[in-house]
Amino acid sequence: MKPRLSLLAAVAIISASALAYEILLMRLFSIIQWHHFAYMMISLALLGYGVSGVFLALNRDRLAQHFPAAIMTNMLLFSLFAPACFLLAQQIPFNPAEMLWTPVQLLYLCGIYLILALPFFFAANMVGLSLYQYKSQVSSIYAADLFGAGLGSAGVILLLSIMFPEKILTVLMLSGLLATLLVSSYTFNAPKHWTVASIIIGLAVIFTPTGWMALKVSPYKSLNQLLQVPGTKIIGQYSSPLGLISIVKSGTTPLRHAPGLSLNATTEPPEQLAVFTDADNMTAITRYDGNPETLGYLDQTTSALPYHLKQHSDILILGAGTGSDILQAGYHAIKHVDAVELNPQVIDLVQRKYADFAGYLYSSAHVNVHLDEARGYLAATDKTYDLVNISLLDAFGASTAGLYSMAENYLYTEQAIREYLRHVSANGYLSITRWIKIPPRDEPKLLATVINALKDANVRQPGQQIIMIRGWQTSTLLVKNGALSAEEISRLKQFCNERSFDLVYYPGISEQEVNRFNIQHQPYLYEAAVALLGDQSQAFIDAYKFNIEPATDDRPYLFHFFKWRTLPEILSLLGTGGSFLLESGYLLLIAALVQAILASLLLIALPLWLWKSKLGIEPGSGSHLRILVYFFCLGLAFLFIEIAFIQKFILILHHPLYAITVVLSTFLLSAGTGSYFSTKLSSRTEKSAFMLPMAAIALLSIGYSLGFESITDFLLKTGSLSRYLFSIILIAPLGFCMGMPFPMALANISQTAPALIPWAWGINGCASVISAILATLIAMQFGFTVLIFLAVVLYGVAAWCFPRLF
Repeated sequence: MKPRLSLLAAVAIISASALAYEILLMRLFSIIQWHHFAYMMISLALLGYGVSGVFLALNRDRLAQHFPAAIMTNMLLFSLFAPACFLLAQQIPFNPAEMLWTPVQLLYLCGIYLILALPFFFAANMVGLSLYQYKSQVSSIYAADLFGAGLGSAGVILLLSIMFPEKILTVLMLSGLLATLLVSSYTFNAPKHWTVASIIIGLAVIFTPTGWMALKVSPYKSLNQLLQVPGTKIIGQYSSPLGLISIVKSGTTPLRHAPGLSLNATTEPPEQLAVFTDADNMTAITRYDGNPETLGYLDQTTSALPYHLKQHSDILILGAGTGSDILQAGYHAIKHVDAVELNPQVIDLVQRKYADFAGYLYSSAHVNVHLDEARGYLAATDKTYDLVNISLLDAFGASTAGLYSMAENYLYTEQAIREYLRHVSANGYLSITRWIKIPPRDEPKLLATVINALKDANVRQPGQQIIMIRGWQTSTLLVKNGALSAEEISRLKQFCNERSFDLVYYPGISEQEVNRFNIQHQPYLYEAAVALLGDQSQAFIDAYKFNIEPATDDRPYLFHFFKWRTLPEILSLLGTGGSFLLESGYLLLIAALVQAILASLLLIALPLWLWKSKLGIEPGSGSHLRILVYFFCLGLAFLFIEIAFIQKFILILHHPLYAITVVLSTFLLSAGTGSYFSTKLSSRTEKSAFMLPMAAIALLSIGYSLGFESITDFLLKTGSLSRYLFSIILIAPLGFCMGMPFPMALANISQTAPALIPWAWGINGCASVISAILATLIAMQFGFTVLIFLAVVLYGVAAWCFPRLF
């Protein structure tokens, strides 16, 4: 029996909606919480799919007898539960920063996890039940599932470009209803009440006021904190796939945003508008009337240092944002500024929507604005600059709470530093300004990264080219393309003395010169700089309380500072103010992994094991053990490779959401094609037929892993469209091969033991739940290369099991 095209279309629509919902949840949680929760979202989606396998395994015959009603019910439930579960999850007062000292937060996290898995459970029921009902057409249904998922992951980006994210929940709800209508009308000729119910629900959704979809943003995010100030209000909001921009104006209390301002400063910033991205990461649009005198406060920040060491004529600002660095350059009469900014929304704010307020800053004759990512822009040009400037590209609040530890950041890796220095002219500077943390974490890690980058560039004495200073809130690190002169050091000291900034390091510094103004318990950064520039730098890194191993493109986690040996100390100090040692982002990932393991074991593995006789598995046959190994390895390996590629392609495609969308959609579409063509291989009995896709996966994965640096260098030099096209071309062959092993095994099972199809579906889901989070932890700890090679080993184990399955 073959499924009708209308059913295949419905499978594709539901799968598209489920994947779109998964990516949408990442965006929604990046707004209401501090970070994307990307791998938790993937994990909970797969939990829904895994539990579905158990449910179908234990109820397959009963559901098969009522197949039309069963799948239509699941489609309707997906449509209703997708928005409902998110709205319910919003009511849970979860705050990741409190997990260690408030155990109830772990229960809140578990509640969110289980609630949001429900829509995926219903979507998976529809797909899994179709696979069981049409056993001889497993490849076609699986292909429709993957094709739909691929289209959904791309389609949600289009929706995010034209709608506010919370309104997309309505679109996904309507798409599920459309699939129900399609199946009820064209596949089964179901009673009219199914059609009537779908139409009534759809009309109710369309004409219901949109207020019920309002996002409940965490009260700990900086936007909500600012809105507590009397007289502040949001005067504009703009949405895109890159973020939700909120503009805040204060009618009574003036906004004053001047990071790193000297305590000696006597001038105040002019009127400002606060700009928030995803309710956090505040920057400001400063009113500018063309009079440089009003910008004097910008000369009282640590980032002004390079302008006082020598005169510059041509500079590059990476991450121009709302323009404060450009205003600072204008105050110092810089003749030409190239400003690079990734987010077109931010450029539009300064260049068009608030152009008059900002003094038409981005339209100035001496400013060229480039819509691009920092490393992408530099890879495509050979131009050099007197100064390359990077200042404060993350939020202070989230950074100090350790909430960015999971975020890949390719701006501060050894390879990135080398690229920046390649564009610094002779005797020019690279300037990087960061937030101050106590005890220091990212400053020593950044310093270690810079020193390694200089050594890799064959600089014999890195210490002769480095300057570092700090204020009470920010630090600025300068790297000169050449040895520092006595005159520059003299100007450095004068600059710091006038503004009460502390010297951290310059060639020839003595300990008596440091820690004079913004006094710390001990000169942490000076000690770190001296140790890292010395012969025992690795010993210092190993002994340091936090992880300050240099960041690389293989491990681009600048904000991952956690060391397991510090956990007992953190726990012992929490009651006495030790939260400043907390790295909650990493611990959130650990908590999510433990939760995923427990959920998958209790909800998937244990029921499958307890009721294995009901599944048609004969005691002592051993066949279920081979199935378990095969599908468990596939579940781990597929996600390991997929997540490694998502993380690596963030560098190439410039934003996590774009990387997730392109990589996911390409993997799924190409895997769907591979699934469809796997029937030709499945019909052959030779061992080579089963080994061919496994061997291809291993060769392609290893080849890409070893050649990623060359691939990245090439793609970053191409245009935006070319980067996307080449990325798809690179991923598609691997995805095509990865789409074969799962349906080939299912096709084999369908001929010999069809009752085991739900068992295989559930075991694969169990592994996938764990692998989504485990892959991130492995990448953070050991790097992407290790993650990919481990996936190849898992595919090898699966290949060894496959010929002996049946």
